[in-house]
Amino acid sequence: MVEEKIPGHEDDAPPATWKKGEAIGAAGLPDHGDSIVARAVTINRPVAEVFAYFRDFANLPMFMENVVRVDVLDPRRSHWVVKAPAGRTVEWDSAVTDEAEDRFIEWASEPGADVENSGRIEFRDAGVRGTVVTATIVYDPPAGIVGKIVAKMFQREPAIQARRDLRRFKQLLETGEITTAARTRAEQEEEAA
Repeated sequence: MVEEKIPGHEDDAPPATWKKGEAIGAAGLPDHGDSIVARAVTINRPVAEVFAYFRDFANLPMFMENVVRVDVLDPRRSHWVVKAPAGRTVEWDSAVTDEAEDRFIEWASEPGADVENSGRIEFRDAGVRGTVVTATIVYDPPAGIVGKIVAKMFQREPAIQARRDLRRFKQLLETGEITTAARTRAEQEEEAA
C-alpha cells in the first residue's frame, strides 16, 4: 500500500513528527492548542478488547498516572480531573466528536477547559501481534511555553505522559497489573518522617 503525501509537505511522516509545516491542521483534529504529540504502542490483545477497555473512560485513571478521575456524564461526555505541576489539578469537560467501534475515538474539550485539548486514539489490528494503539493529542499548555517548560520539569508534560501512560496501558492489558518500584515515593517519604 502506498501512502499519499500531504500536499505542501515533502515527506510522508505522520504530522505529529513534523518539524516544519502545519502539523495540527494536517492531523485533521480540532485546533485546541499549539502543541501536538503522538505516541504508539503495540498491545498483545485483540483490538475489540483493547477498544472496549479504553472506551470505558472510567478505566483511564487505572493506567494514566496523572488522571485523578474521569466522571462519565453520558455516553459522549466526561469530566476530567488531572494533576498539574506544583500540587494543583486542572479540570475540563470533554466530548467524543467522532468514533468508529474498534477503530478510533476522537474528542475535544468543551469551552472553559483549564487545558484546551483534542485528540484521536486509533486501534489497528496487528494480527498475531495484537493491536497497535496510536494516540495523537493537540493541547494548549496553561501559561503557554512557560507552562510547558514547568510541566516538563515536573514530568507532567503530555509528551512525557503519553509515552508512560501507553506503556502502563500495555502492561495492564497484557499482564493484569502495572509494575511499580518496590517502595513508592510516598512510602519512602512516610518512612523518612
